[in-house]
Amino acid sequence: MRQKEIHPSLQPFLDGKVILINKPLEWTSFDVVRKIRNLTRIIKVGHAGTLDPLATGLLIVCTGRFTKKINEYMGMEKEYTGTITLGAVTPTYDLESTPEQHQSISHLTHEMIHAATAQFTGPILQIPPAHSAIKKDGKPVYLAARKGEDVQLEPRPVTIYEFTITHIELPVVHFKVVCSTGTYIRSLSHDFGKALGVGGYMSSLCRTRIGEFQLEQAQTMEEFDAEINRLKQSEG
Repeated sequence: MRQKEIHPSLQPFLDGKVILINKPLEWTSFDVVRKIRNLTRIIKVGHAGTLDPLATGLLIVCTGRFTKKINEYMGMEKEYTGTITLGAVTPTYDLESTPEQHQSISHLTHEMIHAATAQFTGPILQIPPAHSAIKKDGKPVYLAARKGEDVQLEPRPVTIYEFTITHIELPVVHFKVVCSTGTYIRSLSHDFGKALGVGGYMSSLCRTRIGEFQLEQAQTMEEFDAEINRLKQSEG
């Protein structure tokens, strides 16, 4: 697809820009890309690392010639905060599906919960969620998982640099995680609940950092929309 003529004030986006967006809840990462593409009329727009619809936080979006930098940004260390709800599991490892297999958590102590993080710190092998966009035989595995098919994925090496429990109000546990690229916080939440013997699922997630890029530097979609309108008006 050929790039059409754009508003003169938006030429820097065609030359190449890195845009930091605070992804709204229930938006897909591609929803953000599509919105930015529509606002700027730039064809070459891409993001550097998917956030699930139920996650919020930092999304790096590249335009124009800077789309060549996407792989570089995708490989950077990530930081997240969020919550794990203990005492049940879900097929998707988050609230995209309904909690099931409820178990009592009355025996859990704060000491047990804090201690369980140790086995997930450092280099580990992690099995990605069956409900993920990972491709197997050329097709995303979530398509088979949604049909109820048994999806078998191989463990993958990832590194958890920090896994800290920041607050406990059972059944909800608040956490901070610093990890390598390729880490699924949904899988970490599921595995953490399994290690405690009661099950668990990710009940909220916010990406707070990618490399040196901080969430505090990011714009909301409303702020970005307003910025584009100001640029267009400033050029008459």
